[in-house]
Amino acid sequence: MEDTNELIEQRIKKVAELKELGIKPYGGTYEADDHTADLRAAYGSTLKESLETEKISCSLAGRIVAMRDFGKAAFAHIQDATGKIQIYFKKDMLGESYKLLRKLDIGDIIGIRGSLFRTKTDELTVEVESFTLLTKSIRPLPEKWHGLKDIEIRYRQRYIDLIVNPEVRENFAKRGRIIKGVRDFLESKGFIEVETPMMHQIPGGATARPFKTHHNALDTDLYLRIAPELYLKRLLVGGYERVYELNKNFRNEGISTRHNPEFSMLEFYIAYKDYHFLMSLTEELFAEVAMKAIGTLQMPYGDEMIDLTPPWPRIPMLEALEKAGVPAEVFNDQEKAMLWGRAQKIDIPNGSSMGKILDEIFKEKVEPGLIQPTFITDHPVELSPLAKRKSDNPGLVERFELFICGREIANAFSELNDPFDQRGRFEKQVAAKQAGDDEAHEMDEDFIRALEYGMPPAAGEGIGIDRLVMLLTNSQSIRDVILFPQLKPEQ
Repeated sequence: MEDTNELIEQRIKKVAELKELGIKPYGGTYEADDHTADLRAAYGSTLKESLETEKISCSLAGRIVAMRDFGKAAFAHIQDATGKIQIYFKKDMLGESYKLLRKLDIGDIIGIRGSLFRTKTDELTVEVESFTLLTKSIRPLPEKWHGLKDIEIRYRQRYIDLIVNPEVRENFAKRGRIIKGVRDFLESKGFIEVETPMMHQIPGGATARPFKTHHNALDTDLYLRIAPELYLKRLLVGGYERVYELNKNFRNEGISTRHNPEFSMLEFYIAYKDYHFLMSLTEELFAEVAMKAIGTLQMPYGDEMIDLTPPWPRIPMLEALEKAGVPAEVFNDQEKAMLWGRAQKIDIPNGSSMGKILDEIFKEKVEPGLIQPTFITDHPVELSPLAKRKSDNPGLVERFELFICGREIANAFSELNDPFDQRGRFEKQVAAKQAGDDEAHEMDEDFIRALEYGMPPAAGEGIGIDRLVMLLTNSQSIRDVILFPQLKPEQ
């Protein structure tokens, strides 16, 4: 293969030659009345003889992705947003303009007008009657685009990935259908979509490390939001009863196949309901979105076959730990829990609360085995500073996490609306932050003030949109479902 730099130089030379001929290598509008998928749908089964008898005219625009020149004739494939179709250039048909084929390269974007026919191999093809160069491609498309060695280039140069891998384009089209399905479902249930600030004076709504910036005009530090929760609950105080936001959150944490520092979340809140109601609503939401986006409730994910058919198991956290072999006597003894966890080679930071210790054990012993949809309920209060306590066990809260394929995909709870309890929880979080926990929640006096005006009993939930899309597209990395994932700077 010729050196890439040499090929680029050749194409730059063609740009100059085209300009000398009075041809614009970067043209303007073009009236393309058809798409390849529509032509295939309408005429994919039409017989060769019928196409010869009845002339079917069409006009298309797309990128050349293959070309074969036979001297007095040439075949090419062009690709538009809906797929590929073969086109046929014939010297006798095109006359002098046929010479311009020598100026075209794979990657160029052209507009064509012509009529449909079938080749000897019965392939639906457009015989070109006229063509127009719309964009000259300077960089050649890669010849081979498979395997792990290309994976970072695919993420970094997503535009190339989308050109040469139609399954990638389809996955992002599914993402759009999934998000639309979420909106349609919630609005059918009477929820109102709202927008809340992305820059916060106090980072809140989750336990996470925020990104920090500075606003010059106000001369104050601000934080990119880690969650919209506290603003959405202020709206419940204000009188809205069902609100949701499809939002971007930002957390200054590690990058992995499951984590991107910028990610998409759905959060919704409903007055006068609790977490039991939300479990049923979540089953209904996932089932409806899956049917609309992929047409089934059973789907492959890696080596597993996932079934979203409701109902799903609901298992208290302590019961799940006990089933995984954690002795029940450690649940109420912090020292014993710490010793047991470390004996299992689980990394538990010094000074961890009882809830934090159990959470670290859970992540190692239980989480990987939760393959089919499972609600884990009733978490320790230390892990949930914004959730309502269980009336029969105040050391636990009315909360669930939904796990599928060994990862958390949703988190929900009956909302804490007691301003006195909330202040006490915040104070404990502030103490944890002062002790070195940089993910602990800060005090938010305005949120306390809002609760003091009265927030109705309510339930709220957050669903990771990226992880939902991963599930429904059988994608093993979050980077496969984010168009432009965060990467290290290019060297």
